[in-house]
Amino acid sequence: MSRSILSFGNVPDFDKESEMTELRNRMDEAMVLRGFSPRTRESYLACVRALAKHYWQPPDVLDGPRIQAYLLHLITEKKLAYASVNQAACAFRFMFGTVLHKPEMRLDIPMAKVPTRLPQILTRAEVTRLIGAALSLRGRTLLATTYAAGLRVSELCALQLTDIESAPERMCLKVRQGKGARDRYTLLSPRLLDMLRRYWCDRRPRQWLFPNRSGSAPIEIKTAQRIYCAARDAAGIAPEGGIHSLRHAFATHLIEAGVDLPTVQRLLGHGHISTTMRYVHLARAHVTGTTSPLELLEPSTR
Repeated sequence: MSRSILSFGNVPDFDKESEMTELRNRMDEAMVLRGFSPRTRESYLACVRALAKHYWQPPDVLDGPRIQAYLLHLITEKKLAYASVNQAACAFRFMFGTVLHKPEMRLDIPMAKVPTRLPQILTRAEVTRLIGAALSLRGRTLLATTYAAGLRVSELCALQLTDIESAPERMCLKVRQGKGARDRYTLLSPRLLDMLRRYWCDRRPRQWLFPNRSGSAPIEIKTAQRIYCAARDAAGIAPEGGIHSLRHAFATHLIEAGVDLPTVQRLLGHGHISTTMRYVHLARAHVTGTTSPLELLEPSTR
């Protein structure tokens, strides 16, 4: 039997496959109307597709207990991270509540608590070594741009030449449709501008700042990640994270330099100041420069 790549699972029944393809399209359209990002849409659809494949049934015929059992299976059998299980739970809530309009179905799915782990923070010396370890001017410029502007990798890949506003009274980079579908401006340092000009003279990109090999589209996220990982390994830096580490370093180094939180929040494109405040805990100056209360005690006579 031929298999449709648009279906929610390999169910050996043409009618069921057609129903699942229709459900897939309805769910995707509902997410588009609500402004979900392409990556979120893809992830939600993948979660529902995996659910259908697990039970070998269309997902709209499943009930709450079976979905809860599936989430337990993801945790205990597949050993998925809690963040992945949370995403699956959100996808199922959206499918039943928004797409299928089944308010009578109560999904008693507690959101798992995601363990809080401190991200790897590169020192200034490590960032310098990492950028210098990239094998090409393109790689060095890509990594420098990520760090200098505090970009998410998706924002980096989407940069266009017209996003560089290098007039002396501007000196900023425009980030189009970042997380939450918001535009913003971030820093364009003179040193980065000099690198970008040298890179443009060498590669002459036409539309995208970092295009793919054919120049027909922006560089892929996985390619940018590979450039980072290769430079990280060449620089002898511990492999504890991907290119997003440069964004963490950008925020932490700004706070260490005394930049106020609202400014860092705007540069990062955070919707809430609480998200930015995590970097206060990562800033070494705020930790090492704080006096322990032990030092405030009166010295013991014994």
